[in-house]
Amino acid sequence: MAATQQVRDDVQPVANENLDRFLTGTVTVLPILALGIVAWQVWSSWLGWSDVIVFAIMYIATGLGITVGFHRLFTHRSFKTGKAVRAILAALGSAAIEGPIISWVADHRKHHNYSDKPGDPHSPHVDHGHGLKGALNGLFHAHVGWLFIHSERGLKSRYAPDLLKDPIVSFINRTFVLWVAAGLIVPFFLGWAIGGSLATALTGLLWGGAVRMLVLHHATYSINSLCHFFGRRRFATDDESRNVWWLSFFTFGEAWHNNHHAFPTSARHGLSRWNFDPSAWVIWALEKTGLAWDVVRIPPERQAAKLAT
Repeated sequence: MAATQQVRDDVQPVANENLDRFLTGTVTVLPILALGIVAWQVWSSWLGWSDVIVFAIMYIATGLGITVGFHRLFTHRSFKTGKAVRAILAALGSAAIEGPIISWVADHRKHHNYSDKPGDPHSPHVDHGHGLKGALNGLFHAHVGWLFIHSERGLKSRYAPDLLKDPIVSFINRTFVLWVAAGLIVPFFLGWAIGGSLATALTGLLWGGAVRMLVLHHATYSINSLCHFFGRRRFATDDESRNVWWLSFFTFGEAWHNNHHAFPTSARHGLSRWNFDPSAWVIWALEKTGLAWDVVRIPPERQAAKLAT
């Protein structure tokens, strides 16, 4: 009973659960519905290079905002940087429209605290039944179902007190709607600037807004679902985290997930030289230009000591 009470005491209350579910559903469903427009556009041969360029720019910028910013900097503090870079990364991650930064960080820190145990906000292995049905239920919950449930969300005052006190992060958290709007307005004007017409501005919004959201969101969600169910366990951890090498190409290196759970504060998740991890390359570039410091690296002997047998 005491253990159960401890879990309940670190759950974030939700002021308006129905509104939260409606907004979450809207952000989840609208990009899927936009695929109908995309299919018509491709069928009509109206897909242009400007659309691909806008998609790439927005995907890379907001994706790195999540991986380098929300995850490696703000959640795990794997490096330090100045106010300007912190603000830029926080804003870019917010424009990804995966939720306000402090909530995102609190949920993820709670995930690490209870990984694949009761209290984990999005484990595919806890209380989902047995057999194929249980596995499918667990994967659905970890991928997207947990977003509509608030019974295990991380309490901000417990899991992110440092960010609540941070004036830059608190400001970007309070103005989340502004960054959401920016994440949609920017691709509109990028499409206009690159393609030179209102039509390319609208298709820029489609590809740099809706399509980008769809792909990036489900790439991120796949870390919670696929990377706790399939793949290789290189290191011995007390959870079900796994490395899914091919997913690293869509997640900027985040899919070396067993490596990450073995060494959560490491700035590099792809610990082998040949592991694709562009988020680590960005942190390296920031360090070389003096914009990042105190970058956490895991010595080879520590890695060797934790290898799975």
